[in-house]
Amino acid sequence: MRIIVTGGLGHLGSRVVTALGDLGHDAIVASRRTGVDVKTGAGLTRVLTGADAVVHTADTMRPWEFGSVTTGGTRRVGEAAATLARPPHVVYISIVGVDRVPYPYYRAKWAVERELETLGIPATVMRATQFHSLAASIARARVGPVGLGVKGFRIQPVDIAFVARRLAEVASEPAPAGFARHVDLTGPDLLTAEQIAGLVAGHQGRPIRRRLDLPALGGTLKAFASGAILPGADVEVGGERFTAWLARQPPRLPRR
Repeated sequence: MRIIVTGGLGHLGSRVVTALGDLGHDAIVASRRTGVDVKTGAGLTRVLTGADAVVHTADTMRPWEFGSVTTGGTRRVGEAAATLARPPHVVYISIVGVDRVPYPYYRAKWAVERELETLGIPATVMRATQFHSLAASIARARVGPVGLGVKGFRIQPVDIAFVARRLAEVASEPAPAGFARHVDLTGPDLLTAEQIAGLVAGHQGRPIRRRLDLPALGGTLKAFASGAILPGADVEVGGERFTAWLARQPPRLPRR
């Protein structure tokens, strides 16, 4: 199969490209370096023509680009696919809880999901919990020597390689007739911020900081503290455990 990966040089996309290759597919990287720009739509129709599927991982964490890349970029991918006589299956990676957390980035991802539902093309949304690297970054929140947290916050992080593999597998399967949702993906460990901070401190060989867990104030923090980013009962659990991932990392941890 000929499968396009937008953001195919990125943190997640590059792993999807590798997984597709392992499955025996022709994985095509679509990025600005290869002449495809989801922000402007340049090159999209060309690269999607004749494709069986497109795994859309191109995204941004820059708030000022949510409209042009997160929502606008996905709209351009979907609309370009819809113009083709044989639209490719669009596989989109989202996040567990985007419909329950009023965080701007999550709101943008939720808007994308709803827009894909209206385009009338084969499209699958797969939600995953936060990657291990993001969970580890929670341990960095501090003021001076005191680690900061939010009361009640828990996270069930997932292995990025597991998510990449499942995206590749779904893109390899027969396309749905229209819009579909894949079961959520998560990892095996449910952790508190305090537990993560302790594991990271041990990995880096430094003392555990004193902690100050603050009350959840505002809609976003209240949603996080209430478990809105945790998976429900209908979930696929897999991938490397957080502790196994952490053991393979250098003392200076990746930021995402």
